[in-house]
Amino acid sequence: MFILIEKAVIAVAMLRLLSGSVEIMAAILMLKLNDIEKVMIVNSSLALVGPLIFITTTAIGLWGMAGNISLSKLLWIILGIAFILYGIKAE
Repeated sequence: MFILIEKAVIAVAMLRLLSGSVEIMAAILMLKLNDIEKVMIVNSSLALVGPLIFITTTAIGLWGMAGNISLSKLLWIILGIAFILYGIKAE
């Protein structure tokens, strides 16, 4: 009857819930502020949170899969993450 959920899955899900909660609270704060300059400051703060959550959840996922994947696949995944972060940062 009981379903066992891996610790890494729980950690990733909790971080995503936290991230979503931060986004919702920021949206409510933006509506309350009702000033575009202050709203842009809040929005800029969110731009820092997103990649941090992405990197953290990916690291937890890789840690959880470490025994199941080969070193070469792990390197390909890390390279893919680096490309995603580069693409986000590129203007």
